[in-house]
Amino acid sequence: MRAAILGGTGVYSIEGIQTVEETVETEFGPVVVMKGTGQWEDLYFISRHGTDHSIPPHMINYRANIQALKNLAIDRVLAIYAVGSITDLVPPGEFGLVTQFIDATQGRINSFYNGGKSGLKHTPMDEPYCGDLGSKILASAKKRNLSMAKSGTYLCTNGPRLETPAEIKMYKMWGADHVGMTGATETVLAREAGLHYVAVAYSINWAAGMGDIAKTNERKIWDGFFPN
Repeated sequence: MRAAILGGTGVYSIEGIQTVEETVETEFGPVVVMKGTGQWEDLYFISRHGTDHSIPPHMINYRANIQALKNLAIDRVLAIYAVGSITDLVPPGEFGLVTQFIDATQGRINSFYNGGKSGLKHTPMDEPYCGDLGSKILASAKKRNLSMAKSGTYLCTNGPRLETPAEIKMYKMWGADHVGMTGATETVLAREAGLHYVAVAYSINWAAGMGDIAKTNERKIWDGFFPN
């Protein structure tokens, strides 16, 4: 059973796992994928911003990344998102499952179905993430004594600029727990592609106007998040 990790800010490799670089060709462009070796040969990793963090959130080729996972016959996907905390559900240095999202982006291509040859499809978003895989991740975190919120709402902004305190105040009123710049776009495409997809938010600071900047917790946030 093949699995993949999609890493964001601060997650550019899988520490402790030897990988080889592959390029996967898709109709949306090539994607650089790191493939595990030996006992990890069924584990793949994509750094959505590039290993040198050179790709801004609004310029990521989301469709190519998700299509590459489909082409590789990936069965399970763990997406890791660096976020700013809006509520104390996931304070800086902590983790939480993402169970809902709010999309505040604009101008992005966020669907495989854009009419014409690609057709039209309305994808349900009642449960944007795989509940079964989420339960396994929570169980794995508990086994390793990792504190992890069981749910949370991710607000996705366009970036690359950061948010104003006034915007964060509004997002909090909307019910958002944390803010990032990639999660909604990626989630929609993963759902359209039918992937078993789960998201983990890790907070690197308080959002604008919510508190002092905190230092990122450098635990191995992927450790154990793909149980056998």
